[in-house]
Amino acid sequence: MKGLEGLREAVRKLLRSSSSYEKAVNELIRDLQRTLLKADVNVKLVFQLTRSVKKRALEEKPPPGITRREWVVKILLDELVKLFGGLEEPNVLPKKKPYIIMLVGIQGSGKTTSAAKLAYYYAKRGFKVGLVCADTFRPAAYIQLKQLGEKINIPVYGREGEKNSIKLALEGVEYFKKQNFDIIIIDTAGRHKEEKGLLEEMKNIAKAIKPDEVMLIIDASIGQQAYIQAKAFHEATPIGSIMITKMDGTAKGGGALSAVAATGAKIKFIGTGELIEDIERFSPKGFVSRLLGLGDIEALLDKIREAQLEEELAKKQYEILKSGRITLRDLYYQIKSIRRMGPLSKLLQMIPGFSLTLPSEDQLKLTEEKMDKWLAIINSMTYEELEKPSKIDRSRMRRIAIGSGTTIEDVKELLKYYEIMNKMLKQIKRRKGLLRKLHIE
Repeated sequence: MKGLEGLREAVRKLLRSSSSYEKAVNELIRDLQRTLLKADVNVKLVFQLTRSVKKRALEEKPPPGITRREWVVKILLDELVKLFGGLEEPNVLPKKKPYIIMLVGIQGSGKTTSAAKLAYYYAKRGFKVGLVCADTFRPAAYIQLKQLGEKINIPVYGREGEKNSIKLALEGVEYFKKQNFDIIIIDTAGRHKEEKGLLEEMKNIAKAIKPDEVMLIIDASIGQQAYIQAKAFHEATPIGSIMITKMDGTAKGGGALSAVAATGAKIKFIGTGELIEDIERFSPKGFVSRLLGLGDIEALLDKIREAQLEEELAKKQYEILKSGRITLRDLYYQIKSIRRMGPLSKLLQMIPGFSLTLPSEDQLKLTEEKMDKWLAIINSMTYEELEKPSKIDRSRMRRIAIGSGTTIEDVKELLKYYEIMNKMLKQIKRRKGLLRKLHIE
């Protein structure tokens, strides 16, 4: 995650350092402070955390069979989990049916996209979900939500030109209730803590529809200002949960998470990318484990379980992990499947200890534009080139680039990515115990 990559590097440095134990701990503390302050975590919280880590690292004795440095990683995990919300896991399943969720947030926080992401998340888990557009303030709000709904086959209730948001919300809830929908998600107009009229409207909508949960959508890029925002909204309408969006696109995500956790509010979801599928249930322990390069087995198993709804995809992912090798045909299949299951690189980051050896996120990230180019490149290769990429020399690269409407550099980039993925898969193949734990062997 942007802004917090330094945590993984700090752990790697600690475990590999040849310095004395005390010196290595002091270096870790400096690295922690630098990384957390850069991620816009509140100064007071940073120094509280690092004081606690240092005190415990120097005073506590590890249990038998664990080195002091390994124990420091455990201490760091404990303290960061506290910073980001504690050990308690959020319950994201609806307590009753129909379950009404009302989304609120300031303009530009990504609320409408988050409504679609939430709908997708619950639909993938077998719930019948409906979306209601009660945003009468922003032009084309209904059109945007309708387009997102069509992408994921979720019905959307709304009406262009309607000015009464309370009426729309009530009608939408009633419409989906009559059809026995399990979850109804209401997208409201973006507010600002200074806009008293809109905050009053939010109160009135909540009073009229009596939602089972009010979810505040917060943009991660506001960093520690999230504390003020969460507090202002909570005073207007008691907030039941929070979703933090755009965690992949800002260095201030750590600041936003820690600020919200400091209010005592429950973070239920985080948005981890631009695609509708890029939504995760927020588990402080799993989140921190991945940041430190320790993996997140639960999230990995959850991903695989979710993907079993797409049996062919799940089977292919298993085969790739088991064989320890990926072909260019597999890579083509991977790119095509990313929009549904998520990239293999994201799954690999969830494997305990394995992500400490991964290349940087920038090297692994696939943008929509890059995916389109790479699919065209693979489609322009001969059968021989697909089977033996080592045969692709510069003249073949030129032919492939011309045939796919790309450049030689694009072809080189694809082949480099292919090599990186194969190196990672060879490493995982050696970890037989882990494959057995995941029921892959």
